[in-house]
Amino acid sequence: MDTAEQRRKRKLQLQHRVSGRHHILNLPSRRSLFLSFSFFIFLLFLSSNRFSIHSSSFHPSLTPSTLSLLYSSKSNSLLDPLTQTTTLRPFSLQHRLLFPDYLLLFLTNHPPKPTELECVYYANGSAPGSTEPVVLDVAEVQPVLSTDKYDESRSIARCPFPKNLSLAASVDIRRRGEMGRRNLNQISKKTQSWDKVAYEAILDGDTVVVFVKGLNLRPHKISDPANFRCHFGLKGFNKEGAFMLTTKAVSVAQEVVRCLLPQSIRNNPGMARGIRVTVSRLVGNVRHPVRMLVPSVAKVSNPSDSVQRKNGGKYELCACTMLWNQAPALREWIMYHAWLGVERWFIYDNNSEDDIEKVINDLDVQGYNVSRQAWPWIKTQEAGFSHCALRAREECNWVGFFDVDEFFYFRHAFRHQKGQGGGVPGENSLRSMVANLSSSSSIAEIRTPCHSFGPSGLTLPPKQGVTIGYTCRLQSPERHKSIVRPDLLDISLLNIVHHFQLREGSRSTYISDGSVVINHYKYQVWDIFKAKFFRRVATYVVDWQKDQNKGSKDRAPGLGTEAIEPPNWRLQFCEVWDTGLKDFLLSYFAEPATGLMPWERSF
Repeated sequence: MDTAEQRRKRKLQLQHRVSGRHHILNLPSRRSLFLSFSFFIFLLFLSSNRFSIHSSSFHPSLTPSTLSLLYSSKSNSLLDPLTQTTTLRPFSLQHRLLFPDYLLLFLTNHPPKPTELECVYYANGSAPGSTEPVVLDVAEVQPVLSTDKYDESRSIARCPFPKNLSLAASVDIRRRGEMGRRNLNQISKKTQSWDKVAYEAILDGDTVVVFVKGLNLRPHKISDPANFRCHFGLKGFNKEGAFMLTTKAVSVAQEVVRCLLPQSIRNNPGMARGIRVTVSRLVGNVRHPVRMLVPSVAKVSNPSDSVQRKNGGKYELCACTMLWNQAPALREWIMYHAWLGVERWFIYDNNSEDDIEKVINDLDVQGYNVSRQAWPWIKTQEAGFSHCALRAREECNWVGFFDVDEFFYFRHAFRHQKGQGGGVPGENSLRSMVANLSSSSSIAEIRTPCHSFGPSGLTLPPKQGVTIGYTCRLQSPERHKSIVRPDLLDISLLNIVHHFQLREGSRSTYISDGSVVINHYKYQVWDIFKAKFFRRVATYVVDWQKDQNKGSKDRAPGLGTEAIEPPNWRLQFCEVWDTGLKDFLLSYFAEPATGLMPWERSF
């Protein structure tokens, strides 16, 4: 029988063993749990995915340094660890992109007003050769230019260039009044260029449409997708060898790459939302091909997430446009075309600085069903229209792609003395026109000719709007604009702004009898014209300051390359006086007592 002393020793040994096990089996940290769970999810993807990173026979190299560009580290930018409190909502800096006029920062969550933020530029604060941890000292602080909501989980902020441009790679953002320094590990020094990046991705059935700058493909042509691959990934488990799934591209055109979803995600499409995606391209010679990965800020989104259906069905007619600093023109354009039957508006705001968001919100409150998409990507009009076509397809039977200085004019319908039921003649004419063609299984596009109007003798913008002020135009039409059925577009989504590539078996119809035209108020008073052409948004249109393609219709004849008003500008482009639309609007829409137009009264 054991003695009391022996029993006491065994009890102490058992307690020591149990204590040791508790130490070994200590609960993992939150980070460990997150990484373990993420790795488990990735293995589920991988187990059912039939594509691999080396899907081609020659196994081109994909270097770890390029792999790491798909991912970015976080920094608790807005809440310094030394000053963090529970009353402020943390959010982090994910990406920096260098634009010609500013730095664009991608942030998680949604920041406060720009007036509450500041851009912070850092310089290395450690002595050369020092073995101490590297820290960054604040070298410069400037106010944030603007902030904007980008998608459901991210925001963007624009920071000015620092006085010392070498600091641009070390820019951060914080709440005003914060103090302190940051460790180098918390601030990634990688700043990408705006013209070489995968910037947007949208889910479309078993594919993802990825928008990429920097591929330098031939304009207006569908390219061979064989040399392209698409790469999907969760956030990197390690920065130099991030796990990814790879699929092939099924179509490539201009800046749009359509990618197959990995098989595992196709089995559960809901898993695609929020996944990072980019593309790679095969470069080099045949013996030593190298697959170059494009840096990416693109996350997969689903266009159906924001669908607002009308009575459970689609709108018959919608409109989409991209603009920059054209808020004063928006009310007239939307209110007039809403009367013609447009039911839904997609406004792609290309970095406006003129309170356009307020104008859009006011119009939406008045029931005009207008939504604004922050679109910071410059020189991307074709890609923006492709993006809009995907979004609008979920909501609209027909979508018109035209600018805020272009107005449909129904010459025959507007000449009737009274409309049906004694109303204004021509009401809903645009919606009726497209609805009459909706039953056709082959007509996918309606092309309408444009008449270009000149300054009409004016030197100041017309107060009552462009439709009232500009009345003199060129005699012959210039080009056309289109209304399309988004469900009948080619899978490449190729467009040249004026019209889209259509699906095989579909066709266009051209309105050539003059019953419907577009009044294009293209050559307005000098200050308006100069601002418009100073910043061309189309990808393949040469900026007017460059000495190229002077004979193109995208340029003003005789303008040259300098922002100097030509002699007699106010009298140019005037061959035919055309007051038809002006006379009609003044007759039916002007306020009798004041003469104000509806868009003036609304303002």
